Amino acid sequence: MKVDLLYGKSVLTVTCPAKAEVTVIRKPPMPTLANPGLAVINALSQPVGCDSLPHLVADSRSVCILVCDVTRPVPNHVFLRPLIEALTRSGILLERITVLVATGLHRPNEGDELASVIGDDWVLKNVRVVNHDARNDEQHIDLGFTSRNTPIRLDRRFVEADLGIATGLVEPHFMAGYSGGRKVVAPGIAHADTIRTLHSARFMEDPGCVQCNLEGNPLHAEQLEIIGTLKQHKGRDLLALNTVIDDERRLSFINFGEILASHLESVAFADQYSTVSTPKRYSTVVTSAAGYPLDQTYYQTVKGMVTPMGILAQDANLIIASECAEGLGSAAYRASQERLVLDGPAAFRAGILNKRLADIDEWETEMQLKSQRFANVKLYSTGLSDDERGLTGVEIIDSVDTAIEDSVRTTGDAAIAVIPEGPYVVPRFQAQS
Repeated sequence: MKVDLLYGKSVLTVTCPAKAEVTVIRKPPMPTLANPGLAVINALSQPVGCDSLPHLVADSRSVCILVCDVTRPVPNHVFLRPLIEALTRSGILLERITVLVATGLHRPNEGDELASVIGDDWVLKNVRVVNHDARNDEQHIDLGFTSRNTPIRLDRRFVEADLGIATGLVEPHFMAGYSGGRKVVAPGIAHADTIRTLHSARFMEDPGCVQCNLEGNPLHAEQLEIIGTLKQHKGRDLLALNTVIDDERRLSFINFGEILASHLESVAFADQYSTVSTPKRYSTVVTSAAGYPLDQTYYQTVKGMVTPMGILAQDANLIIASECAEGLGSAAYRASQERLVLDGPAAFRAGILNKRLADIDEWETEMQLKSQRFANVKLYSTGLSDDERGLTGVEIIDSVDTAIEDSVRTTGDAAIAVIPEGPYVVPRFQAQS
């Protein structure tokens, strides 16, 4: 049996042994919007949990719109211009609108990459488009601390704008439950100290910090408190435009409204398609890192290792394909992986448990270790150098097909689960009654 895994900007075709019992885990078919442009107009005219956009704009002179960075395939080209034009029709001048790329601690998006993120030359030519810089102290405003003692320091361009609008993609997130909404603000435009606190082991090691879970998720609760503090500071609601896309990146859902209410409505829609139940746990699981843009680095690849944890048998083989065209990731992440390889998993984990501030990007190493407690992780990648391969901390394979055959033979279990979309699909074990 042949199955196509999302890989880079194309697919990787893998062949499972003839005698294998293959279960391909995909989302249920998602509806798609026949006229995305009309759907945007309808969403803007029917806000969720707040007044109409013209009413909200009436006492505003400036607007800051947040967009996700290059690591998220958000269909900005569909909605940014209509949103901006709706704002100008309500009286906002183009020169008073800022589009702020919510990079978190990722690199800035510039040049052709920025053009691909925005997806619309008209937007680039008519409004100011800038990157968030989490390390620039002067660009942030200090709003105090949460009840869990997380510093609330956010990009002043968003805080000081009369009207703040977050835009993004609602999809499973392996720490925050779901992306989008409040997550575009924190960590999206938060200061490095805020981000490092939110990614410290006291959050990351909590069993509630998993994909598709908001109830009892302390990271989600922290984000809600940060949003509440920001709303109180501004004295008005924050807004959001949320999207959900299918496996071919087609628009399936869009809404607009108050940031929390609209996000929950989007989550309710996405959850119908993102989670898939399976009646057993598997000794062989084959997955991807979701293809471009998520699989550009090994750093992002870790998401594909964590998402299938619920269906892994103990000591399973987790085989993941990720192009990693840009290599390992940031210098900080490389340093974290070097510590992992040098110290070993147990010592690495022990060293982070009591930190107030996580070292930048070490949280991805921590999440990798979560999956390795359950499985032998085997990586197929054509983008990593020999040096980078040695720093992954997992087994490097030259053939997915061979790795599948070896796994079936050594485990003695012919059942294989294949997840072509990687972390965009969350499989859950549910015993049959």
